[in-house]
Amino acid sequence: MKLLYVGDPMCSWCYGFGKEMTELMAMHPELQLEIVVGGVRAGATDVLDQAGKDFRLGHWARVEAHSGLPFNRAALQARENFVYDTEPVCRAVVTARKLAPQADLLAVFRALQHAFYVDGLDTTNGRVLSAVVAAQLQLEVDAVLRVWQDTDTIMQTKADFVRARALGVRSFPALLLDTGQGIIEISGGYSHAAQLNQQLQRALAAG
Repeated sequence: MKLLYVGDPMCSWCYGFGKEMTELMAMHPELQLEIVVGGVRAGATDVLDQAGKDFRLGHWARVEAHSGLPFNRAALQARENFVYDTEPVCRAVVTARKLAPQADLLAVFRALQHAFYVDGLDTTNGRVLSAVVAAQLQLEVDAVLRVWQDTDTIMQTKADFVRARALGVRSFPALLLDTGQGIIEISGGYSHAAQLNQQLQRALAAG
């Protein structure tokens, strides 16, 4: 059995969910975790205007209230000509998966989230993303960047997006249990670790 976490580093509810996932995995070290990137706004080309910023800031306030995690609102407000394309950051997760299959991918995922939501970095920029991944995996930035730019990595990222839809996931975050015989939904949205654990225990018993 293994857990499937479907999310996007630039989805604010996924940012809040990261803390809960870390707690849940500490409770279940015996379970493998596979991360599938969903591409919540992959390929977006529209520039984020003030209405778009206000919309996101409203979500951020709700996530902060539920999770207690910090948000750098000033960084978002200060952004000009920013295109909220989540494909690059999703591809950074896939890059890490390719470079270090045995690494703690959830830690990389959360580092990319921290870079955007707290540090206010441009997580649509390949070199910025590669620096975050390189720091987590203790690799050279240029080596990470080359893999991030590789056509195969782009295709693998698109394959993740397709897989997320094939799993029936329509909103992020989503946590599923793959029993080997089928898929059981643990959470279709944000939940605290204690709730996740209860749902997982029931699914493990049933599976």
